[in-house]
Amino acid sequence: MLHQELTKTIIGCAYTVHNTLGAGFLEKVYEQALMLELKASGLVVESQVPLSVTYRDHIVGEYYADLIVEDKVICELKAVDVLKKAHEVQLVNYLVATGIDVGVLINFGDSVTVKRKYREYKNKSD
Repeated sequence: MLHQELTKTIIGCAYTVHNTLGAGFLEKVYEQALMLELKASGLVVESQVPLSVTYRDHIVGEYYADLIVEDKVICELKAVDVLKKAHEVQLVNYLVATGIDVGVLINFGDSVTVKRKYREYKNKSD
């Protein structure tokens, strides 16, 4: 699995943040706390990284990735009751826009929910 150790560290940091803060905060609070926890783990983290979507060589949209860790993993954070398919699609679109192969969708709801996403589907037999 691509960047397995890195994603494992990210997920561990997310649990540490949730165990410390608990549920009920806005996404931004978890984003800032997770960024501090990741940096304390010795990782390079960027927050609110601008992403441009192009169509026929024209920028047609601009979004912001919550966190990019070590230039290898995009972390999309939520603080909702239930993750929806649209949240997963959003993360995959960010992967396509950046060319980054791995993303982690982390929901700081009542408990931590994590979904790993990949830019390209790889069949296990490949």
